[in-house]
Amino acid sequence: MEKWETCSSEYIVKRPWATLRVDECKLPDGRIAKEYYVLEYPNWVNVVAITEEEKVIMVKQYRHSGNIISLEIPGGVIDGNENPADAAKRELLEETGYLFEDLELVSTIYPNPATSNNVTYCYLAKGGKKVQEQDLDEHEDIDIEFYSIDEVKQMLLNNEIPQALHVTGLMYAFLKLGVLK
Repeated sequence: MEKWETCSSEYIVKRPWATLRVDECKLPDGRIAKEYYVLEYPNWVNVVAITEEEKVIMVKQYRHSGNIISLEIPGGVIDGNENPADAAKRELLEETGYLFEDLELVSTIYPNPATSNNVTYCYLAKGGKKVQEQDLDEHEDIDIEFYSIDEVKQMLLNNEIPQALHVTGLMYAFLKLGVLK
């Protein structure tokens, strides 16, 4: 298996939260793909965060594109050249008010490598302590909820966590913790 060669790229839309380019690519067998569309997004982090009381921190927020109220794990965009672990700690503090020192990378996944170019880093954070109130971005409206690991496992079985990247992160973290059979 060989990678494709990018012959040219042209930006169609280049905005802070929506960037679309079209590439012309040469395939290994010599064929040309004249219009291959790529969505460019910043890289993301998400975190399975377990407090010092052994509660999993979940966040509930409205997701406009899906028109849903979504139960998720904390996370967000990596700012510029920010280290992913630092971004994870920052997002946890901003969204939940909890500080975590024990952070471990459990997965690095591509949300949809067929159409987008970004990576999601998922961390497992343990022993979090509440140190401040939420410090949310302009358009964020986030409710914080706490669950036991068994309750989160049941929510996964009941299909109550709709965000695919967060389900994946939970599965990797729970495997790391040895709580999945």
